[in-house]
Amino acid sequence: MTEPPRAAEPLTAARPLTVLVTGATGTTGSRVAARLAALGHTVRAASRRGEAGRGPVRFDWYNPDTHAAALRGADRAYLVPPVAEPEPVAVMRPFLERARAAGVTRVVLLSSSAIEAGGPGVGQVHQLLADSGLFDEWSVLRPSWFMQNFTGDHLHADSIRGDGVLTTATGTGRVGFVDADDIAAVAARALTDPLPPGPDLVVTGPEALSYADVAAVVGRVTGRAVRHRAVPPDALAARLTGGGMPAAFAELLAALDDGISRGAEDRVTDTVERVTGAGPRSFARMYREAYASSRSTATAPSR
Repeated sequence: MTEPPRAAEPLTAARPLTVLVTGATGTTGSRVAARLAALGHTVRAASRRGEAGRGPVRFDWYNPDTHAAALRGADRAYLVPPVAEPEPVAVMRPFLERARAAGVTRVVLLSSSAIEAGGPGVGQVHQLLADSGLFDEWSVLRPSWFMQNFTGDHLHADSIRGDGVLTTATGTGRVGFVDADDIAAVAARALTDPLPPGPDLVVTGPEALSYADVAAVVGRVTGRAVRHRAVPPDALAARLTGGGMPAAFAELLAALDDGISRGAEDRVTDTVERVTGAGPRSFARMYREAYASSRSTATAPSR
């Protein structure tokens, strides 16, 4: 069945802002930066690979010497927590205090649908924003699992290409997978609307799918046999650790998978449409378009 086109996103911008975007070369950060620039805002794109004066500014959560340049003149900030850090609040709190002192008036934090305020990891940063009074205006985006985990160079995408197997500890549990473009659309509104759309925004796609459902979609699009292999959480943690992931982070991911198997992520929300005015993209549509794009790139003649 052909899906209807998504409605236009009526993004509004009052005055031009300077917005710090951390993780600006990442999955959501790059998309948030592009949307803000298209709206006419000044984007302070920050990443560990950046260099002051040459594209993105260099920024490292663990190097306070990089923070002042990133914050200089910023009105608002999009915050992607340090990757694979089990205790991000200890790293992020000093930066948030510097941001407040530097004149940042609103922050939007990227978290996870699986982690509520006060929960482990970034849940502690969420709680800090709620309790500290550092910022009068703030939002926490809690997206479900990214659809893009099945494309590009992500672990699941590599597994699909390699042996046609998706290995998780999710059992038959379902997830409201969400397109990173839809997350960025919500983030752009949260950063630029006259008032934040809410403090706690759970962002999902339009339907909840099991990993077996995902495998079936991928198989139909690619014409390959793709299946889901369910394993116990401890086996998944060992597999991730064997691939080079820090043990604490591997155990956290395995525990989140176990939660999915128990129904923790079997939900969809109206956040994307409510905040942006456009319906979220389905997994089937995202994967068809991503696969067609990858095939086109692979077969394009060299110049």
